[in-house]
Amino acid sequence: MRARDLVVISSVIMIVAMLVIPLPTWLLSILLLLNISLALLVLLTTMNMKEPLEFSIFPSLLLLLTLFRLGLNVSTTRAILTYGDAGGVVETFGSFVVGGNVLVGLVVFIILVIINFIVITKGSERVSEVAARFTLDAMPGKQMAIDADLNAGMISETEARARRDKISNEADFYGSMDGASKFVKGDAIAGIIIVIINLIFGMVIGVMQLDMSFAESATHFSMLSVGDGIVSQVPALLISTATGIVVTRAASNGNLGADIVEQLFQFPKMLYLTAATIFLLGLFTPISDLFTLPIAALLVIGGYTISRIPKQDESEIQEMEEVLETDEMKSPESVVNLLSVDPIEFEFGYGLIPLADANQGGDLLDRVVMIRRQLAIELGLVIPVVRIRDNIQLNPNEYRLKIKGSVMAKGELLLNHFLAMSPGMEDDSIEGIDTIEPSFGLPAKWITDDMKEHAEMMGYTVVDPPSVVSTHLTEVIKANAQDLLGRQETKQLIDHLRESSPILVEEVTPNPLSIGDVQKVLAKLLKEKVSIRNLPIIFETLADYGKLSTDTDLLTEYVRQNLARQITNSFINDENKIKVITLSGKVEKNIADGVQQTEHGNYLSLDPTISQSILEAIAAKLEELTLMDHQPILLCSPAVRMYARQLIERYFPNVPVLSYNELESNVEVQSVGVVNID
Repeated sequence: MRARDLVVISSVIMIVAMLVIPLPTWLLSILLLLNISLALLVLLTTMNMKEPLEFSIFPSLLLLLTLFRLGLNVSTTRAILTYGDAGGVVETFGSFVVGGNVLVGLVVFIILVIINFIVITKGSERVSEVAARFTLDAMPGKQMAIDADLNAGMISETEARARRDKISNEADFYGSMDGASKFVKGDAIAGIIIVIINLIFGMVIGVMQLDMSFAESATHFSMLSVGDGIVSQVPALLISTATGIVVTRAASNGNLGADIVEQLFQFPKMLYLTAATIFLLGLFTPISDLFTLPIAALLVIGGYTISRIPKQDESEIQEMEEVLETDEMKSPESVVNLLSVDPIEFEFGYGLIPLADANQGGDLLDRVVMIRRQLAIELGLVIPVVRIRDNIQLNPNEYRLKIKGSVMAKGELLLNHFLAMSPGMEDDSIEGIDTIEPSFGLPAKWITDDMKEHAEMMGYTVVDPPSVVSTHLTEVIKANAQDLLGRQETKQLIDHLRESSPILVEEVTPNPLSIGDVQKVLAKLLKEKVSIRNLPIIFETLADYGKLSTDTDLLTEYVRQNLARQITNSFINDENKIKVITLSGKVEKNIADGVQQTEHGNYLSLDPTISQSILEAIAAKLEELTLMDHQPILLCSPAVRMYARQLIERYFPNVPVLSYNELESNVEVQSVGVVNID
């Protein structure tokens, strides 16, 4: 335990001891002066902070200082009633500060209590309550603003986390201040009661136990009681003022003194007007000119001095900004920054700005947040931040999606319209602008709001423009997820797995597989829409087979087989059945014979005529399956699965290719067609 921790703990123990153990008067005097010093230190600290969170310990400190002050009240009361003496500090405040007049002392004490209790404490309590309520109400909006800035690429993950922590700390701080202000209020009430007790019981004890006359007892104990009350109320008033400063302090770039000087005297002409008012007050009222003229002159001099301070003209500031911008463009760092490519970009024309503008009701930023969360669950991949920006080079209603600088998709939206997709049969009564649904390429129409209800009654699927672009963005990211997984992203996934399974990670990487090898396996899985969320199973497989082979294609096949349950569940229907197209033995033999083995891996090299025949046969079966409204799935033996996938991926990229080992044994497999060639 550190020395400073021992000091705090010892101080708390001492406060508790003060409540039960009588203290000598010399020690009471030292503690009373220490109480005033601490209160003054707290007040000066609050005046020099820039925002409330810089003094986040204030609510707890306020409780300790209040307890310390009450402990002193108990100790001084014990000393006054026991010995008729509470030390030099109390006596000084009772005689010298109030001029030895008990009535004046009582009036001063009552005024201090009224100022503390009714003015400062009451105001601080109300401000604390309102600040706590508003801070809690504003939390959701602030969180959404942080997510929006994060999705737009304006801040990093670290900055977003820091801002979220700050919002949470602000809510806790103002909530604590709402309760801590009650301490000050209770302390003021306790001060009044303690003074009354000292007065009444002090006079009784003086007469009955100390053999004083009533007049002597009243004078002596009144002086001590008033001195004790004032010496307690001075630090209480300082702490109350500090509380008011903390709860009313808004975040700024300077402390309280700098802000007051800068903002109060920012209009020098107002000083001239104030000086004229004071001068007229002395001229037309009985107030002596000896008081008004010096103050008016001081205000005039101050206004003249401030107005003479040179201020930069707006044109000069603009010129300086242009010079700085030009210098920045000439610097080598600015050229290097141009080399950065955003992982995902969403650009749109100026006509689609309302989609992303929250002030106009746009919720695209919130939708992007939900898309990232959805894809993290579905794919097991943390999607990078989507940078959203407008581009005046695009048509007003056009948008396009880029992945690592390359345009992957584009489309057009009509705001104030809805996209209606037919259920299969067109209805001529549905009027609109013909278009193509961007995500799946289905024929659709842009219809107005008046036509929406009628289209839904006719069985059309009607969606709004934000949903259209959200779906398109989701599908594009899914289709290109493997391009978003680099070595750095793989390292992050491995580090996350290391937290729960460190031994498993150590067995796989860096030996026998490098991060690049793991990345290739994961990318191949993502390319075929296989989620990598179940990393423990993937790494278990790599640990088992990584020592036997470092061929990432072969390792991917082993991983797929161990993910059989996951793959099966993604394709079975409600009846626990899978309808597939199978490859004939002749087709599989042709594919197996076309596999070429090299030192760099295996690849498929088929005769073009045979390849064309197989592809035509697969296309015919897929067309039949589509007409039957079944999802096309190609099933083959494990030995040729990855080569069959290589054969068809250019022509049928969305057709899953499964092997028998990737299907659970309790699933019924129904073959609805066999691919064969002559």
